[in-house]
Amino acid sequence: MPLHAETFNVDYARVTKIGNGYVLNARINYPLTARVEEAIANSVPIVFSQQIKLTRQTPLLGKYWIWEQTPWLTEVRYEIRYHALSQQYIVRDLDTKNQNTYPSLNDALQALGSVYLSLPPEHLTETKTLSLQIRSELDLYALPTPMRPGALLSKKWQLASPWVTAQWD
Repeated sequence: MPLHAETFNVDYARVTKIGNGYVLNARINYPLTARVEEAIANSVPIVFSQQIKLTRQTPLLGKYWIWEQTPWLTEVRYEIRYHALSQQYIVRDLDTKNQNTYPSLNDALQALGSVYLSLPPEHLTETKTLSLQIRSELDLYALPTPMRPGALLSKKWQLASPWVTAQWD
């Protein structure tokens, strides 16, 4: 395990046509700093945000000026927390309230990093000009109030991935 992690990273992201729809399949690697691992081990709930946006690029003056619009943007938020009594790690989808338990933090992070999401069909009629991007970060504003100021100022909590463009199959 790394002692200090610089950023999260999206290992791959691919959009695949399945039937009449499209699905995003992505893999996000979540190396954590010792400070974040310590917080999780002490049962502090940590929220991970996965942001996905679909953009359409329309050239207005050839390649010199391109108009970009974002027809769809979503955020999926997950909480990881350690349950000391059962010695299990709980990953909970904050939108659906579905949760799963894992025996180790590594297993929980592996599950969290496996992204499989159906894309909205109303925005996918003409895919040639579409681009899908994904990123992930810690939601520091979801931390307990006493921890927030220190986390916002510390580089040990500033964990995020850059935007990565998905490949279309």
